[in-house]
Amino acid sequence: MEPIRSGRLELVVATLAHLDAELESPEALGRILGAAVPAGWPPGEYDRAAVEFFRARLSADPAALGWYAWYAIDRSKEEARVIGAAGYLGPPDSGGTVEVGYSIAPEFQAQGFATEIVQALVARAWSVPEVSRVIAHVRPENAGSVKVLERSGFRWVGPGGEPGAVEYERVRPTA
Repeated sequence: MEPIRSGRLELVVATLAHLDAELESPEALGRILGAAVPAGWPPGEYDRAAVEFFRARLSADPAALGWYAWYAIDRSKEEARVIGAAGYLGPPDSGGTVEVGYSIAPEFQAQGFATEIVQALVARAWSVPEVSRVIAHVRPENAGSVKVLERSGFRWVGPGGEPGAVEYERVRPTA
């Protein structure tokens, strides 16, 4: 599957080979991506359990490639750098909804990367006719993430996801 290209970033789909490498070590992931992986990888809520979840889902349904994890790589510098991971929590549901999530390594936060990633994931979702709505869950106290969603055209819906989280949505524009 072709990478998603945005202004500064390249989003590379996580294949089983990528996920296996990531489960082995950050260094193995860096080798397969051809990019430096930051210390302390993985970032935020994108943890080992998330990688194992994506691997199990993709292994069970290889046709779902592209509906799980993507690696965000900044190739604008002399040395390419993995700045975060993002993606969907699975293919569109029967109502046409997909959920996005994103985690940016601490040293790359507050630089607009998350907004760029979310906008690229929404654009990719809209390229699939079955997708009518994109949602995200966030804790209200995570002001940075709330700003990312608002800048990306999402609107607050109400409580959702795990306890204490709220749901934001973006509905496909009508013609």
